[in-house]
Amino acid sequence: MKSDPAKKGSGGTLPVAVLGATGYAGVELLRILARHPKVKLTSVTSQQYAGKRVSDVYPSLAGKCDVVLETLEPEKAAAAAEIVFAALPHETSADAVASLLTRDKRVIDLSADFRLHDAKDYDRWYKGHKAPHLLKDAVYGLTELHRKEIAGARLIANPGCYPTGAILGVAPLFAKKLARNNIVVDAKSGTTGAGRSASVDLSFSEVNENFKAYNVGVHRHTPEMEQELSEVAGERVTVLFAPHLVPMNRGILSTIYVELKSAPADGELEKLYSEFYRGEPFVRLVPPGQLPQAKDVRGSNDIAIGLRYDARTSRLVVVTALDNLVKGAAGQAVENMNVMCGWPEDEALRELALVP
Repeated sequence: MKSDPAKKGSGGTLPVAVLGATGYAGVELLRILARHPKVKLTSVTSQQYAGKRVSDVYPSLAGKCDVVLETLEPEKAAAAAEIVFAALPHETSADAVASLLTRDKRVIDLSADFRLHDAKDYDRWYKGHKAPHLLKDAVYGLTELHRKEIAGARLIANPGCYPTGAILGVAPLFAKKLARNNIVVDAKSGTTGAGRSASVDLSFSEVNENFKAYNVGVHRHTPEMEQELSEVAGERVTVLFAPHLVPMNRGILSTIYVELKSAPADGELEKLYSEFYRGEPFVRLVPPGQLPQAKDVRGSNDIAIGLRYDARTSRLVVVTALDNLVKGAAGQAVENMNVMCGWPEDEALRELALVP
């Protein structure tokens, strides 16, 4: 019988591990988990900073998270924790995840290694897959769409940051068969979306006072969007994805262009979205006539959604805003853990957006 992870650990806390704890998503996980009343960090890894305390690398965590970083050894993490967050690079996470699952641990993987259902998609968009036999066990961790499956899963594929904004932005339309099946997602991201590794393209002089498109039509998040929206629609949905890099640290603003099958009645779309996301703790619909901004959600686990119908072109413009490191990565991972453990979904995630 599968053990209940929520009941493990001393003092009523759940022992958790974070692999790859010093990348941007990893340290955001530590920041959130440090204030989570039901967990205890028992193992954190970093190949670059092994032997140092987390607070030596990130002084902002001093006194809150002083755990010593270790080299990556899945068997040691499995011995120390019941749930493991894998915040490792894409195409390197699969081996560690496979090892953890053989040791009967529940894993929340923040990489792209288990987000796609079909191994052939990894052949096309990545470099193949090291553990294709595990794809059938992975649940796509978008709680608003897959909450029931997440609760009983042993492997969660935490969604990408861009797909989170795109999928939640238009899922109600496809669920009700109101949209034609190809859309344009024009998204802008802060630089932390590319990770913490040094890169000339992400240096200050390259990013500052600049704004550029990249990987248009070939970005690896495209199949993720198409997979999930096709499941919602019950038919093939095609996405033209155009990502952009903007000179800010964190945040994603997505502008999604959708052709509707017929003109909506007054208030119809607002009612549709309100009903579809009723009770969802992190989806915020902005009032009619307004559109969200990236700063509206910075530091929070919220996604803000705004709608603007253009009758002249028969197109709906959906604008979504989220923090790529919170709702787009670490916050959503903790949200998934809360669901898996039967805890309040917003535990440790009630942080309001930072203003200014």
